[in-house]
Amino acid sequence: MSWGSELWDQFDNLEKHTQSGIEFVERYSKFVKERSDIEISYAKQIRNLSKKYQPKKNSREEEENKYTSCRAFLSTLNELNDYAGQHEVIAENLTSQIITELSRYLTELKAERKSHFHDGRKAQQQIESLWKQLESSKRRFERDCKEADRAQQYFERMDADINVTKADVEKARQQAQMRHQIAADSKTEYSNYLTKFNQEQNEHYYTLIPNIFQKLQEMEERRIERVGVSMKTYAEVDREVLPIVGKCLDGMTKAAESIEPKTDSKQVVESYKSGFEPPGDVEFEDYGPGQTMKRTVSETSLSNSRGEAKERPGGGKSKGKLWPFIKNKNKGSGPEDFSHLPPEQRRKKLQAKIDDINKDIQKEMDQKDALTKMKGVYEKNPQMGDPASVDPRLVEMAMNIEKLQSEVQKFEGWLAEVEGRLPSRSDPPRRQSGLYESQNSNSTMVDNNCAQDRESPDGSYTEEQSSETQVKVAIANTPEFDDEFDDGDEETLPTIGTCKAVYSFEGHNEGTISVTEGELLFVIEQDKGDGWTRIRRNEEEEGYVPTSYVEVFLETNTKDS
Repeated sequence: MSWGSELWDQFDNLEKHTQSGIEFVERYSKFVKERSDIEISYAKQIRNLSKKYQPKKNSREEEENKYTSCRAFLSTLNELNDYAGQHEVIAENLTSQIITELSRYLTELKAERKSHFHDGRKAQQQIESLWKQLESSKRRFERDCKEADRAQQYFERMDADINVTKADVEKARQQAQMRHQIAADSKTEYSNYLTKFNQEQNEHYYTLIPNIFQKLQEMEERRIERVGVSMKTYAEVDREVLPIVGKCLDGMTKAAESIEPKTDSKQVVESYKSGFEPPGDVEFEDYGPGQTMKRTVSETSLSNSRGEAKERPGGGKSKGKLWPFIKNKNKGSGPEDFSHLPPEQRRKKLQAKIDDINKDIQKEMDQKDALTKMKGVYEKNPQMGDPASVDPRLVEMAMNIEKLQSEVQKFEGWLAEVEGRLPSRSDPPRRQSGLYESQNSNSTMVDNNCAQDRESPDGSYTEEQSSETQVKVAIANTPEFDDEFDDGDEETLPTIGTCKAVYSFEGHNEGTISVTEGELLFVIEQDKGDGWTRIRRNEEEEGYVPTSYVEVFLETNTKDS
């Protein structure tokens, strides 16, 4: 059905209807905006919740991450953080695909509606003006006809009166004729206006108004269709993130399935095993004449852990610790050598400390190696940077490495003491770890005497010293720095994660690679302190980009390592 033919007389109602349609679009747009705000707020709360329950650094919660249940919970928190990100995606897509588009469309819709109704009012005013002219000519014609009738009647009375002069009769006759002529002119004018009005009215109601109403009908149908498309987009925005949300939930399920009660129980033993043996039987002590008190205990029992009981100034002996259920009131971090811990726990703490320091040494050496390479590049390409600017940092790293090496020696000495392999105090100190000797210009040979695998499968101790391990850390000479970024002869590096380009980067220099904002790539080498991350686009394209230009997502096994 056409609005022009069916609703020709409903101009005002159509104006109200189209206005209500615009208000509906505005109301729907407001609904989507509030939904977007809810998604943003929800995502923020989910992120805060995930952050709140993340283990604090150097806290008991971080220590508990060695248990599978705690690691599973940490994985769940990470997946929950990604889950929150999908709600942010929903909010972003709702804003860009619906709210922004509807706002622009509403502006166009209002302008189009205003134009159509302006044309309609103009046509309405035109027909009303013609109607007023027709009414005016009609009233004038009626008035002139009455005047002509009165003039004719007056002439007839004058002509019948014998007392009236002939001149007066002639004057009356001329007046009557004039009035009849005026009435005839008014009649012609009225007839012309009537014909014109009928033509304009026919044009108005059968051409102008139908065309305007037809445009309004098409505009309204487009509005309704646009609302339908927006509602469909509204559902699609949610549907698009469902696969990723499903992966997040699958990750949570996988984390839950990775919980191993037996492994956690074993870890409790590893964490709290003291290395002591239970106390021996307490023998009967005879206080008879010539008898002395005697107690048989094992050498590694709790009461013998600190050596024989010392004599008190008053002649008595200090009390030995008999039972493991007596709480230790001496809380705190304890001495640096962990001497406050039982032997087994002390050994684990010392070994862990040594491993951490060795990792720090390796990290410093990697950074130093990267800076050395960078310095070589600067020397060959001065336009890229000043080689002298790297020297202070190299000196600082060398001092840090030397300090960390002395720390390793100190802790390895305590470790050897725990295992009963430390030489006598009078012997010259023996270097326990030669790992990371000072570097020469070509290469560095490193001896590693750290005790490894000191615990046998049944938990007992062995006195076997781990075999010497020699580690050669190759330091490239300056003339070989030309191949710093040339990977043609190198073995293809494995992928250790992915990254997303936060900004676009134009890799004009040799060894770099260009990326565009939002591009997803593979990470094959982490930032080693020089501010560059090595990435790969495909088998043929790889290179370095500034670390600050990408957001890196390392694989789980890479992070743990």
